[in-house]
Amino acid sequence: MALAGSDSMEEGKGETFLLKAIKIGGVVVLYWFISITMVFLNNYLLDSKDLDAPLFVTFYQCLVTVGLCYGMHLLSHLCPGVIDFPSVKFDLKVCREVLPLSIVFIGMITFNNLCLKHVGVAFYTVGRSLSTVFNVLLSYVILKQTTSFYAILCCGIILGGFWLGVDQEGVAGSLSWTGVFFGVLASACVSLNAIFTKRVMPAVDGNIWKLSFYNNINACILFLPLILVFGEVGHLVHFSRLGDPTFWGMMTLGGVFGFAIGYVTGLQIKFTSPLTHNVSGTAKACAQTVIAVVYNQSSKSFLWWTSNLMVLGGSSAYTWVKGMEMKKVHIPQEESKEKLLGEKSDAGV
Repeated sequence: MALAGSDSMEEGKGETFLLKAIKIGGVVVLYWFISITMVFLNNYLLDSKDLDAPLFVTFYQCLVTVGLCYGMHLLSHLCPGVIDFPSVKFDLKVCREVLPLSIVFIGMITFNNLCLKHVGVAFYTVGRSLSTVFNVLLSYVILKQTTSFYAILCCGIILGGFWLGVDQEGVAGSLSWTGVFFGVLASACVSLNAIFTKRVMPAVDGNIWKLSFYNNINACILFLPLILVFGEVGHLVHFSRLGDPTFWGMMTLGGVFGFAIGYVTGLQIKFTSPLTHNVSGTAKACAQTVIAVVYNQSSKSFLWWTSNLMVLGGSSAYTWVKGMEMKKVHIPQEESKEKLLGEKSDAGV
């Protein structure tokens, strides 16, 4: 999804450095704002003492995403020169092909929200920090991809930060083992989601918005029996604010931010790079933690902050190491291409 003309990289060549810097800064600020707001908003919705229905909250957000995808599809036809969005039409065959990913996706967003519900925003970064470790582990187990020593060392730093954080939460008396458990499961599902996404992308013509549409349709269908099995219908029936427009407005806003994060993530990668996006995400997580501690007027120990720095530092180092490894692979390929072209030129081809 993009505004018409924003995909043109040629236009950016004539821009001044200041204009480029302002654009990049604006995109990064937008990503930070939407991402941080979404986390706090979800925490508000899930932390409600009146409504204990995390599956329903997640289901509704998926429903909003489906509606927004279809709405953007209609707008792209009404305003073709302004809105660029792929055509999305329900196809049962595509739904079946995307289903394995949708099951992992449900686990990812459900465990993610349950982790947030039990640990809060301040410890959320550490509680959900093992995604990188699971990336390395599952890539080896499923894809048979090996990892360098330096990347494994970075994972070791992340693991150390995770355990130190858990220990310090225990010392402070605020540790939720349930939240930690859900955080570990969410981290595993994030890694599995990345692997399965690559496998099902051909089914949606490689389009991330089509994938989001079908993924969320499947999620909405699969959430319904789960809501019944876990008894959330009873909680909804006795919820006093079920007819309150403010409650539904906040629920809908959560779904809108969930949809928007996909757009701004792609926008940040486009205006910067995947490496810069990861660094920005790490810095955002740090800012998010500080905001949560200040907002809740919490007092945290030196070791607690050290655990966060270890997690964030290890994640940043892992991103840098993988980026350097990709460059080392890319440069020899370019050199071999140049050598081949040179040989063809010498041969008169």
